[in-house]
Amino acid sequence: MSKLAIGVIGVGYLGQHHARIYSSIDRVNLVGVCDTSISQGKEIAERYKTTYYKERGKLLENVDAVSVAVPTPLHYDVAKDVLLLKKHLLLEKPIAEKLSQAEELIKFAEEKKVVFQIGHIERFNPAVIISLPLIKSPLFIESHRLSPFKKRGVDVPVIYDLMVHDIDIVLSSVESKIKKIEAVGVPVLSKEFDIANARIEFENGTIANLTTSRVSKEKMRKIRFFQKDSYISINYLDRSVEYYKRVYKNGEPYIDREELDVVDAEPLRLEIESFISSIKNETPPKVSADEAKEALFVANKIVKKITER
Repeated sequence: MSKLAIGVIGVGYLGQHHARIYSSIDRVNLVGVCDTSISQGKEIAERYKTTYYKERGKLLENVDAVSVAVPTPLHYDVAKDVLLLKKHLLLEKPIAEKLSQAEELIKFAEEKKVVFQIGHIERFNPAVIISLPLIKSPLFIESHRLSPFKKRGVDVPVIYDLMVHDIDIVLSSVESKIKKIEAVGVPVLSKEFDIANARIEFENGTIANLTTSRVSKEKMRKIRFFQKDSYISINYLDRSVEYYKRVYKNGEPYIDREELDVVDAEPLRLEIESFISSIKNETPPKVSADEAKEALFVANKIVKKITER
């Protein structure tokens, strides 16, 4: 089977890692990269022994598929170009700024019969992968996603930049519709909300409490699932999982703690490998555009609730 011709559009903070990983995979050929910054584009192209394209249209003429890692406000326009040219697409989260844009992109992908995967990378975190089978009917979910301030991503509220990761994990873990959302947030160092907290209540009674900040002193990425007789704590950063469960010994209950044996791997590499496999095997992506649209819907609701306060 011939190698898949791949390109990367946007090789800044995250996109350059897409290029790095593609360049190391034997079953694909990294045809080129495209970036509005000529110096950055040429540097990444030289580093990974590929070609720099100033215009994305020229790159798209020579590839079967692309990763797109551009700022969120550009997602719709760039993704539309890719899909209408019948190219497979791995688009970084969120899928778009507006639901109407997400719906249009999904329609284009369906019409052109291409793989359209969204980069909700925590789905590919080995700690999450090993934990999901243990998550059954959680009663309470609590997440903390905190980061020191960086100028990257401040063109959108922190809900779209960071919290959307946890929204996606929560939605993939709870088999129920949302009943109610409450949220609060404030801008601190940018014009958008830099800190946010959301409380999501589901119709089945599950409650998720999500806290996100991009102006914190230290970096933290944790999510906890509390169930009737167990508690699962996932550390996204060091990819570790603590599993606590109630057991009985001599008729008496006690808490048994187990640190799960997580097979470490780079989540982005797993995500990209999954994208390539979906293309080659003609199978649906692990993170579909429809699921990403649902995460965007919830993120929009949270932003709306904060704005209305």
